[in-house]
Amino acid sequence: MIGITGATGQIGGRVARLLAAESRTQRLVVRDPARAPELPGAETAQASYGDHHALLNALDGIETLLMVSAAESADRLSLHQATIDAAVAAGVRRIVYTSFLNAAPDSTFTLARDHWHTEQHLRAAGVEFTFLRDSLYLDFLPDMVGEDDTIRGPAGEGRVGAVARADVADVAARVLTSEGHAGRSYDLTGPEAMTMAEVAALLTQAWGRPIKYHAETLDEAYRSRERYGAPSWEVAGWVTSYAAVASGELATVSGDVEALTGRPPLSLAAYLKNVDEG
Repeated sequence: MIGITGATGQIGGRVARLLAAESRTQRLVVRDPARAPELPGAETAQASYGDHHALLNALDGIETLLMVSAAESADRLSLHQATIDAAVAAGVRRIVYTSFLNAAPDSTFTLARDHWHTEQHLRAAGVEFTFLRDSLYLDFLPDMVGEDDTIRGPAGEGRVGAVARADVADVAARVLTSEGHAGRSYDLTGPEAMTMAEVAALLTQAWGRPIKYHAETLDEAYRSRERYGAPSWEVAGWVTSYAAVASGELATVSGDVEALTGRPPLSLAAYLKNVDEG
């Protein structure tokens, strides 16, 4: 029995559909069962990250668990740790966790630090683990464009090897259903590392209107986001995601997606073409 968290989201939902296509038995662990996909061979259990009692019931009988990282929040790390503890108590033997590229305790991208601490908690939990260390999501890059058709952020001339969520899901499905991944970390990236100016140029070509990139300073970035009224941890996450590009921490281009799926990862140009055609 394979457990899938986040089955109502893009990554978990795609993984669930891939497993159903292979006639795998799975349990979809979701907060809202009404939103769970109806798939052959899949049952649904209701539980939220951090809810120990509900997770014990939901994960009972699960041998392998896909733990998609929780939605960004001030307490995400504690929710991850509590969920890992509940999984171990329920008898889960293997956890595949969606982490972040080059996660470290001093990562420029502040939210990547939570991923590193989650990894350390999982390493100490006494179960088999595999880390899928995703770069920034390639399909999120178009959402960085503001109302004035400008990408604004302190990314400088740094590069990012952004990866499509679909590629992350395809890798996850392969790892969940095959052996030899215990204790491994996979860097999941796209096929190329792009500057934000190059991203803007590709969007210009795909959308047929000029898209620009404005390289903010860190001070400008924080000030420009004050109007949203978001909590400080969230604003820091927004700003430092760009700063991590500038620092070179996200410039990695890995062959792990192709090695695990047998096909090259999706490029931004191909993604935009698919969206335009679909």
